Amino acid sequence: MFVRTLKLILMKQIASCFLLAITISFSSCSREEPISRMIERGLEVSTKQALLMAKQLEHQEGRLPKTISPDGSLETSGYGWWCSGFFPGELWYLYENNPTEELRKYAERYTGRVEPAKNLTNTHDVGFMLLCSYGNGYRITREPTYKDVLITGAHSLASRYNPTVCAIRSWDFNNNIWQFPVIIDNMMNLELFTWVARETGDEQFSEMANSHAQKTMENHFRPDYSSYHVVSFDTLTGNAHIRQTHQGFSNESAWARGQAWGLYGYTMMTRETGKPEYANQARQIAAFLMDHPNMPEDKVPYWDFDAPANNIITPLRDASAAAIMASALLELSVLENNEFGKRCRTFAEQQLRSLSSPAYLAEPGTNQYFTLMHSTGHLPGDSEVDVPLTYADYYYVEALMRLKKLIN
Repeated sequence: MFVRTLKLILMKQIASCFLLAITISFSSCSREEPISRMIERGLEVSTKQALLMAKQLEHQEGRLPKTISPDGSLETSGYGWWCSGFFPGELWYLYENNPTEELRKYAERYTGRVEPAKNLTNTHDVGFMLLCSYGNGYRITREPTYKDVLITGAHSLASRYNPTVCAIRSWDFNNNIWQFPVIIDNMMNLELFTWVARETGDEQFSEMANSHAQKTMENHFRPDYSSYHVVSFDTLTGNAHIRQTHQGFSNESAWARGQAWGLYGYTMMTRETGKPEYANQARQIAAFLMDHPNMPEDKVPYWDFDAPANNIITPLRDASAAAIMASALLELSVLENNEFGKRCRTFAEQQLRSLSSPAYLAEPGTNQYFTLMHSTGHLPGDSEVDVPLTYADYYYVEALMRLKKLIN
């Protein structure tokens, strides 16, 4: 099964590389599209696709888009899947860009489908689920019930914090291997804590966010500022006892999306706290990524920076990692008001130009109504390989909106 899957992927990748070569060649021979027009075109396609998706699932109670199955059909999830908040969040961004009644109706409807996640205590991803959906909804509308959901969700997430480890527990499986696993993705859930601390004045949430960020900074990163995916801590001492890269090529490899989560997380913590150590961490991660010798010319990373060059799976890209990176780099460019900040913005613009090209941006009405093609979820697990992913679309739209505000 896996070999057959790889053969199909390779055929798609050859076609994609051919299309990308044509795109790059055409771009080099023609006048570059104005950045403002590229932004509007990307948002237009995203809006068309999102509305088609919303209408398709409108009468499927509680369902939210996830990806495309191996048979080509749309795969959906309920509120309990870690990605449940991304589609509602994308709709809120698109409504912010173009405040129509139709977009607001669907943003509210799909946000409501995520509400039960506020009571989940068996996952660290409550931040993803609620801040993307209810957080964006509250930011734009100031609907008081949205704020209540976010505060309840933060208390649920806090139940997973361990004061000995000084971090939030990520996963509850592989208990025969991991005592207290913390994954780099968990940095993204800290913003729910910092938001609630600011809104309510309850400093315990900002304290938990800071201790988790410090613990991750001390234990997840290598000397070159690449990161492990998962670190397990001893629950008696709080010390790290295992370091692995569960979804990457090898334990010591730089799994692309994991690096992007780290960049985004420490950029966000810089904005939220102003701490210089977080700013330095974000700068160092950004430099590692932008300077990496295996970063492709179009700036859309391979799924893992260290996959062998002669490996059949090397050509696989991860558009989701590029979208997350671009969004983080744009925010970092604002926080770093200097030459390095300008470089971050230029790099992000290059990524968004690539993602907005025919090599990655779907034609409206295709791709099961997802916006971006060619993301990689969990290749070692043969899951979500070279497919669209709902969070790729979310961070692509977020990045476009951030760049639009910078230009304006």
